[in-house]
Amino acid sequence: MDARYPIGKFECPDDITTTHIKQWISDIENLPTKISDLVSGFTEEQLETPYREGGWTARQVIHHIHDSHHNGYIRFKWAMTENNPVIKAYNETLWAELFDTQSAPIHLSLDLIKALHAKWTYFLKGLSPKDLEKTFIHPEGDVTISLAEDIGIYAWHGNHHLAHLKIVAQLR
Repeated sequence: MDARYPIGKFECPDDITTTHIKQWISDIENLPTKISDLVSGFTEEQLETPYREGGWTARQVIHHIHDSHHNGYIRFKWAMTENNPVIKAYNETLWAELFDTQSAPIHLSLDLIKALHAKWTYFLKGLSPKDLEKTFIHPEGDVTISLAEDIGIYAWHGNHHLAHLKIVAQLR
């Protein structure tokens, strides 16, 4: 297993179906509970344990999930309210090095992930098929991404980092 990508890299299907969308939204909806259940018994030592050599600690992964998904939610709002906007990228590596990501109690991000995902899921379930076709441009690579594809990306992203946390849990 490649610890960097324990569930593999995201591969978007050529034809995104309603079944894909429903599964991906379910993944987003259920992620907060899965993370909280998994890390509820983590010791401080485990929170400071990287999931792989050179990787982020469990604490950094948890805070990163919030940072990333918060940005993701905002990108959906931009795509819904602007015509194919260029979104704002952020340097996740530098964000992971900030003092709050390295030292803040995890409950701060766990609470935010729970609230964010509840609102995000409500929003996603209200999107029409036409809404799912709306797009934004990611400035890294000048890539156009549809909201349908981005739901899949964030479902994968959550599961990707959940797998990282499972690696740390197995080190108990």
